[in-house]
Amino acid sequence: MLGGSAATAALSLAIVQAGKSHLAVHEALSGVFGSISLAAWIFLFVPQLLENYRRGNADGVSLWFIAIWFVGDVTNFFGAVGAGLVPTVVALAVYFCVADLILMLQCIFYNHINAKAESQPVAADDGSAEVDNVERPLLSRNASDSLYRADGRRRSSTAHPRRRSQSSVSARSALGSLSARKHGRIRAAVKHTASLLFVCVAGAVGWLLAWQAGAWAPTDQPSSDGSGVNISAGPQVLGYISAVSYLGARIPQIIKNYREQSCEGLSLLFFILSLFGNITYGASILLHSLDKDYLIVSLPWLLGSFGTMAEDIVIFVQFHIYSAKVDNSEAAVI
Repeated sequence: MLGGSAATAALSLAIVQAGKSHLAVHEALSGVFGSISLAAWIFLFVPQLLENYRRGNADGVSLWFIAIWFVGDVTNFFGAVGAGLVPTVVALAVYFCVADLILMLQCIFYNHINAKAESQPVAADDGSAEVDNVERPLLSRNASDSLYRADGRRRSSTAHPRRRSQSSVSARSALGSLSARKHGRIRAAVKHTASLLFVCVAGAVGWLLAWQAGAWAPTDQPSSDGSGVNISAGPQVLGYISAVSYLGARIPQIIKNYREQSCEGLSLLFFILSLFGNITYGASILLHSLDKDYLIVSLPWLLGSFGTMAEDIVIFVQFHIYSAKVDNSEAAVI
């Protein structure tokens, strides 16, 4: 609640300050949402980078996902510059390219290191395995002989209590695992909510400071006859290539998750910030102007932004389904 109040207060302060300086509310909101989007994208890759580092591998991430995304970000940058879009869009494009390269290099590094480790021959042990193999038949025979009495009749087996004991241990272990997962989800939900509130506050305050310092200024509004919008073929083509790349980037990741029936190794916060960033990114463009010609120029970026939101939702569904399967398998042991 405190974080939500802080975010609301920061947004309200930005609008009030804009009103005092005769800045149109929709322009102020466009700037605020664009700044919030920038904050979301700045922190977007951090959860996945930390997840890879914590696990010591990048097995959960499809390298094709990052590579195609990088192509989209490069074309997005050149298209945004050529189309003269709002400064936030251009700034985002530059950061995307840098962040993509960092995550891609991390994945390649871990994949190379782990592949090299797996290719090395396993060192010979100290012979304990051979001793264990020699003794195991004797132990098995002793265990088998002990099931019979001197008269040849089968003893009352003690295996059932032992199996019951082992079963109860397994049940307690599964129950403890379920409880730990439940508490882990609660902690994760709190962390994710706090992260989103922090992004909102940072974005709103960042825009306010940039605007007061003169680092941000609203771009010219398109005129009613469309003369304020310069539509050239080059940026439009690059924009559509970018949109197609964004839409296609998540497909390898979705397929990988489906084949492995798991989202293990992926950071849920990574996709939450992606969804939130796309929502505010698209809103910043729409709040700037609803002029038809301006929307035509911005259409590739709107398609890329809102289109990937649908694919992010698919990945959220995969997270839910595959985590539920793990819970059901553990519950079956109890």
